[in-house]
Amino acid sequence: MFDPAPADALDSLMLRHGRDLALRHLVDAGIDLLPLPGSGSGSGSGSGHTLARWRVLANVAAHDLSLVKLFEGHTDALAILAELGGAPATPAGARWATWCAEPPDARVVFEAESKGGIRLTGTKAWCSGAASVTHAVLSGWNATGEPCLAAVAMDQPGVRVTGDGWHAVGMAASASVDVRFDGARAVQIGAPGDYVRRPGFWQGGAGIAACWFGGALGIARRVREPTGPKSDAHRFAHLGAIEVALGAAAALLRESAAWIDRHPQADAQRVAMRARLAVEQAANDVMHHAGRAVGAGPLCRDPHFAQAMADLPVFLRQSHAERDLAALGQLLGKQPTPDDNEHKEDTSPWTL
Repeated sequence: MFDPAPADALDSLMLRHGRDLALRHLVDAGIDLLPLPGSGSGSGSGSGHTLARWRVLANVAAHDLSLVKLFEGHTDALAILAELGGAPATPAGARWATWCAEPPDARVVFEAESKGGIRLTGTKAWCSGAASVTHAVLSGWNATGEPCLAAVAMDQPGVRVTGDGWHAVGMAASASVDVRFDGARAVQIGAPGDYVRRPGFWQGGAGIAACWFGGALGIARRVREPTGPKSDAHRFAHLGAIEVALGAAAALLRESAAWIDRHPQADAQRVAMRARLAVEQAANDVMHHAGRAVGAGPLCRDPHFAQAMADLPVFLRQSHAERDLAALGQLLGKQPTPDDNEHKEDTSPWTL
C-alpha cells in the first residue's frame, strides 16, 4: 500500500522553505519516492497508485513550475531506471535529470568501450537543472545510428555545463542549458529503442499533464482569494469558467490514471495524448480568465503570481499543439471503434 505521508511532508517543506524550496530538499525528505505509474499488487489488478504520483507532481507544480520541471525529471529518471534496469550505484541524495530532447542541431554519440560501459561525445540541449543535478539519464545514438539511453554522473571530466541555449523569462529558474560531453563515462540503460517502446514512456508523458494542471491550479487559487468587491459579478463569472476548466481536466486525469492502473503494460499513447491536450486547453482557459479576473495589479505586484503566469505558457509548449491534435486524430483512425467488445470496460469520450 502506498503511504500518502509524502503529501504531508511536502506541505511542511513548502511552509519551511517557501520560494527557496529546491530539488535537494524534496530528495532529502524522500518526497521523490513516488509509486511508479501503474504500479500495484499485480498486473491489471487496478491497485496501482498513478493518481497518487500525479497528485504530488501537481502539488509541487502549484508551488513552483520551474521546481516541478526538475522534480518531474528526477522522478522520471528513477522510473526509467526501475523499468529498464541497469542503474549504476549512486550515493544517497543523488539528484537525477532526464534529458531526451533530440533537436537536429544537438546530438550525443555513444561509443562502446571494450570493458563495458560507454563514452559520451557531443552536445545535449534542453538540459533542465544541469547545474544542480548529480546524475542524468539522457538519450543519444550508438555507432549504428540506433537511439539509446545512458546514465551519466555529472561530476567527472568530460562533462561541461554551459550557459548556452537558455534565455527564457518564463521557466527561467529551470536553467535548461546545453551540456557538452567530451568522452564522459556512462552506463547504457536498456537496449536500443527501449526508451520509447516501454509502457512507461506514455505513462510518464501523461504525468507531464499533471504538472500543467498543478501550474494552472496555482494560478486559479490566486483568483479565488477573497479580494476586491464581494459583488464583482465579472470576477465570479471568470471564477466559474475556471471551475469548469479545472473540473474537466481533473476528471480526465483521474480517468487516465485509473486506465493506466488497469493496463500497466498497455500502450497508453491515446490516453496520454488526450489527457495532455485537454489539460493544455484547460490551462490556457485558466490563464485567460485569471488575467481578466484580477487585472494588472497582481501581474505587477505579486511576484509569485506573475512568475506563474510567465512560467506556464513556456512549460505548455512541451506540447506540440496542433501537431499533437493531428497525431491523436490519426491514432484514433487506426484503433478499434468504441463499441468493440475489448474496449467496453474502458471509459471512452465517444460514449457515455
